[in-house]
Amino acid sequence: MAGAPQGGAEAFFERLVVAQHRAGLAVQAVIRREAGRAARLAAGGVPPIELGFGGPLDLLTAGRLRRALAAFRPDVVVAWMNRAAGFARAATGARAPWALAGRLGGQYRLRHYAGCDLLAANTHGLVAWIAAQGWPEARLRHVPNFAADLAAASPAPLPFPPGAVPLLAMGRLHPNKDFPTLLRALARLPTEVHLALAGDGPDRLALEAQARALGLGGRVAFLGWRQDVGALLAASRMLVVPSRIEPLGNVVLEGFSAARAVVATAADGPREVIRHGETGLLVPIGEAPAMADCIAALLAAPDRAAALAAAGRAEFLAHHAEAPVLAAWDRFLADAAARRGTG
Repeated sequence: MAGAPQGGAEAFFERLVVAQHRAGLAVQAVIRREAGRAARLAAGGVPPIELGFGGPLDLLTAGRLRRALAAFRPDVVVAWMNRAAGFARAATGARAPWALAGRLGGQYRLRHYAGCDLLAANTHGLVAWIAAQGWPEARLRHVPNFAADLAAASPAPLPFPPGAVPLLAMGRLHPNKDFPTLLRALARLPTEVHLALAGDGPDRLALEAQARALGLGGRVAFLGWRQDVGALLAASRMLVVPSRIEPLGNVVLEGFSAARAVVATAADGPREVIRHGETGLLVPIGEAPAMADCIAALLAAPDRAAALAAAGRAEFLAHHAEAPVLAAWDRFLADAAARRGTG
């Protein structure tokens, strides 16, 4: 996996390989050099191999990866996102004794996965999109994500005054996540409603300027990247996911896990995961008034919020907890191993 230091796909990679190791699977993580990720994987019992995973002029990573794989002797190599897929393909070749699989969490360029024996996609919508691009359905599987079980976390302290009603949003501060719409929605809500925004990214300065321009002042706390997701959810009244583009939305699963009501835009992932009015609420993308009205209505109806939270928690336990997803990954890996050389 050659992804960024932070991100939903990257965080799930870490959760998955550590959980697979804990369940008794022999797993070797190979990552782009990143000290924080390496330390977390090592702490979970999976000390990674760190390689360069550079650009077109990187002439070393493919050979080093090939030697690392030959030493580990895997049944299946899983390529996690585009860059890793390219290097994994180069390291595999025609005579490799392992199967090559790809895992997709978005509408990635499928040319990177040429030669893969099997692909995993984390939503049904993404499975349909991949098939529509011409990928054979026989070599395509739906394998969902899991979130950590966060229900028992103790609340984190938030920098808000007594009596504040805290909302939580999390994610990379990037246009795809559309936090500007959430700030406009917050400006329409009563002054006791505050927002904790956990994440960082290229839009941070612009978002801080927007909060000042909207007169939100101390009502918004920019928390930066946080690892204590369960504690933040425990301290919050509800989770808001305002994304314009969200292939899945691991953050929604985390909200379900922590038994918090979730309000999300009807982007692809939340629309698939959330049953509107049952496990959460969906609002139109980019519409601040609708988002504000939905949040206000839920704050005014705590019994309904509690019912949504309980239903989300039940959905998490049935489909997005560690055990059912690890079982799905076991089936996927066995299927991939049986298809070695078919890509």
